[in-house]
Amino acid sequence: MRVRLLSLLLLGSSCFSAQTQQTAVRVPDGGTSGRMESIFIPPKPNAPFNLVLATEWSRPLGNGGTFTLANERRIVRDSAGRIYQERWILVPKGGKAKSWMDIFQITDPAQHTWYNCQTAHKVCELLTYSLSTETTYKPATFPSGPLPNGNGFRQLEDLGVGSNSGVETHGYKQTTTINPGVMGNDKPMITTREFWYSNQLGVDLLSTVDSPSSGKQVFTVKELSTSEPEASYFAIPEGYSVVDHTHEKQ
Repeated sequence: MRVRLLSLLLLGSSCFSAQTQQTAVRVPDGGTSGRMESIFIPPKPNAPFNLVLATEWSRPLGNGGTFTLANERRIVRDSAGRIYQERWILVPKGGKAKSWMDIFQITDPAQHTWYNCQTAHKVCELLTYSLSTETTYKPATFPSGPLPNGNGFRQLEDLGVGSNSGVETHGYKQTTTINPGVMGNDKPMITTREFWYSNQLGVDLLSTVDSPSSGKQVFTVKELSTSEPEASYFAIPEGYSVVDHTHEKQ
């Protein structure tokens, strides 16, 4: 539990740092940090939704094949910017193992609260939530050009306007090439991120990250509704206890 709490505190502090150093926050999807990172959900006001996010994570086998993990989880946001997210265990795609929800999270930008709730023990850790509805959130695009210190090159492509789940989106493809020797690599390392961003909702409705270090991750929004969600999503369920960490030194 303590390791998970530490990672959450570090994530919260890094998000706060991003806000204070720039006027527009851009957070890319995917990657790994203990648990696999997913799509970024900002506390955008007046943009409610209720959706199911399908995730597939494929990594290479030594014999040239791949193995794929998958799950689906619900994410909800109301007009005040409050967010409810479920975290479900990744299981082998097409296998016999069934995924299950081990954590759900409730964040409130007005109260600056972040409840991280473990379903097995029915315990919610109360943390400080630092993201704000007043921050400007933008798609995670970065300009084309050389990386610092001659480490490589980044190329941004504009894929134009499309539609996902009945909502208008704008597509981008970012290709980052790391030169040989920078990270112990004997050949160039190429990572691609292609995502379709909804300006209305402030989230990516389809996102694919292909990296030599973490494999291929695909995030697909399903069952999207833009109606105001039920208030019950943002209440701690009966029978759960709360451990307050907000006064601890971080």
